[in-house]
Amino acid sequence: MAQRYPIPAQTTRTELIVKRSRFIATVAAAETVEAARAFIRKIRDEMPDATHHVYAFRIGYGSSINEGLSDDGEPSGTSGKPTMAVLRGADLGDVVLVITRYFGGTKLGTGGLVRAYSDSAKAVLEQLPLREKLSVSTIVFALPYSNYEQVKRMLPAYQARILQENFSDRITLTLSIPDDLLQSFSGMISDFTVGNASPDFADLESQAGSN
Repeated sequence: MAQRYPIPAQTTRTELIVKRSRFIATVAAAETVEAARAFIRKIRDEMPDATHHVYAFRIGYGSSINEGLSDDGEPSGTSGKPTMAVLRGADLGDVVLVITRYFGGTKLGTGGLVRAYSDSAKAVLEQLPLREKLSVSTIVFALPYSNYEQVKRMLPAYQARILQENFSDRITLTLSIPDDLLQSFSGMISDFTVGNASPDFADLESQAGSN
């Protein structure tokens, strides 16, 4: 069944000062681990003189989620884990959060660091606008030219979107379609083409939607 889950609607930044240390939290959407790591590099390049760039990301949602975090030189467990705990508590998917610290000269101690990073993460999420994302799958199937127009007219009823069309001896369509409509769509295609077209399911993808 298709999952609907909250993701960041835009990049958001807040700043928290604790004992003269600046904690600059920047959160954004990221659909892949590569996109999350690219965002982390972007923040590092933007503030190269910072003391630490702690991060946490959650790509996907539910049982298929992929998580990553880093203390980036802070004492182990004092920054990346608290930041991740806040993201998990907010139940967000496809999200990357970087907390940049400029050391202010006063050590905060283990407990102080945990509180500072947790509070910084909470503060930026409180300001973060969200949107809803709907999980979809990509399917590929070939069908006779005689069925093409009829099948194409049926796509809106299944919220299917054409990603690619290839024309040769048959027409090969690549579509994205909500997970909860996959089974009925596959059955419709098979019945309508009298078994001459049977969708194959490619890697799971996701399509963002409105709240």
